[in-house]
Amino acid sequence: MELWADQPGVQFYTGNGLAGVRGKDGRVYGRYGALCLETQGFPDAVNHPSFPSQIVRPGQVYEHNMVFRFSFF
Repeated sequence: MELWADQPGVQFYTGNGLAGVRGKDGRVYGRYGALCLETQGFPDAVNHPSFPSQIVRPGQVYEHNMVFRFSFF
């Protein structure tokens, strides 16, 4: 899997808390049954002048792009 994005950071979420959670079509998800990769700016960017700014001003449009590419060998 490849992840291409125009943001410098990646937040990784696990499915640790999914034990017994019902999902789509009533499927029950077990612990560690999922993961999520979310691209974003650095959360502490406002405190580091060398980091890209993450401030969005009123009236500005915020947009970012990410693409997942899956290859099977």
